[in-house]
Amino acid sequence: MPLSPRTPALSALYDNPLFRSDVRVEAHDHVARELTDHVLRWKPGAPDVAMFKGELNRVKIYALRYGAEVEISARPFEDFSLVHTSLGAGAEIESDGHRLWVAEGRTAVLAPKERIRLRWSPGNQQMIVRVPHTLLHEAAGREGVDHVDLAPGVLLPRELEPQWDLIAHSLLNVLSCSRDSAVHANWVDHLERSLALFLLLHQPVGTATQPLPPQLASVPGQGEGIAAGRGMRQMDAVMAYIESHLCAPVALEDLARAAGVSFRTLNAVCHRHHGISPMELLRNIRLDAVRTRLLLDPGASITETALALGFGHLGRFAAYYAARFNELPSDTQKRRT
Repeated sequence: MPLSPRTPALSALYDNPLFRSDVRVEAHDHVARELTDHVLRWKPGAPDVAMFKGELNRVKIYALRYGAEVEISARPFEDFSLVHTSLGAGAEIESDGHRLWVAEGRTAVLAPKERIRLRWSPGNQQMIVRVPHTLLHEAAGREGVDHVDLAPGVLLPRELEPQWDLIAHSLLNVLSCSRDSAVHANWVDHLERSLALFLLLHQPVGTATQPLPPQLASVPGQGEGIAAGRGMRQMDAVMAYIESHLCAPVALEDLARAAGVSFRTLNAVCHRHHGISPMELLRNIRLDAVRTRLLLDPGASITETALALGFGHLGRFAAYYAARFNELPSDTQKRRT
């Protein structure tokens, strides 16, 4: 079941509120203590801040809303990475220059090394999973290493969302279980390691990251799994390239080069994972970015937004948009006015 503000498993978080406030300074101080120091700029809307927290063995899970539109700027995270799921509305994130549009229901993995900026739309609510780097080191068999080479910002591909939803539901469900047993502690440890392995396994191709631990390379009968994993990593590379070049010209040759495969192989892999061609995938991702921008900023120019995101023919853009979302761009903007 995709995560949303009404997901039953989130009740374990909602039962443990850290604070509720409509005072801007108080809200900033609470969030900074839990995550990282940051600059918080308030945009239109009345503050209606609430933060909820669940703690496992090493992983911490938060639900957070601001009520109003906000822009957050922060330094790199010192010893953790975040898995950031938009439960309601959407968010625009820039991590070390990588721009992501995290629409409602989508998930991003964030590990900035220089800076990060987040813009949350009014009514936005996020589930944030704080993953310590010590857990990632341990899962990768590299205890004692003082840094983690995850990509600065990656939007989780749609085909991986069911796996992430399963992991997230499992983590949330154990929050409500009794902690008074060794079985519970072992189960939580297993789930946390599964989360770490999931993040390590699905880094984009080309990211300098930890080698995969032996348990991921020694599963009996893994030949088919390796082939599937290779195709997934090729698609991850394509998705990462698209997400970081949304506002730049992109040709089929660029996508094939990013994946390290031929045009024919890229087309086959893309059809296997998405059911469409690589250029159709590029177009759909750009359409999603346009829609997120229009929802985030109802005053944005539709023409300028379409042109900025690679749609040079406005008539075709309108037709593509209507076919994908069953509404015109102007109808999308009316949702926020």
